[in-house]
Amino acid sequence: MSETLSLIVSSGTEDKLESAATVIAGAAALGKSVNVLLQFWGLDAFRAGHIDEPRGLAADAGAAGRSLAAAGRDRLPWAETLRQAKELGDVRIQACSGSLETLGIQPSELDPLVDGPCGIAAFLMAAEDGQILFI
Repeated sequence: MSETLSLIVSSGTEDKLESAATVIAGAAALGKSVNVLLQFWGLDAFRAGHIDEPRGLAADAGAAGRSLAAAGRDRLPWAETLRQAKELGDVRIQACSGSLETLGIQPSELDPLVDGPCGIAAFLMAAEDGQILFI
């Protein structure tokens, strides 16, 4: 199973980052190449020194979602899940060059989990004929 799975991660909330990390780790465990493009608030979550800070939940989580999140605190943090996924398989995490410019972030300000900057055309070319998910 070598089909590429590509994810565009634009949300920086804890629930969305955890979902993305779980999908990425699962695909890596299945032997898929994984291509991740970080945009806007998803990119902002990967700033060096801030990656392990609480990110809050999406507004639509409501009280029930917050209770579930509090109950699941014994789970592996999303950033650690991504670290393990990168060790396990072919996982490339790249920063959208347009989002870097818009947010005024330099590539050197990002956590080492991020492999470098990437434009949308290069991301789409790397996606090949595989599936693209948006989180």
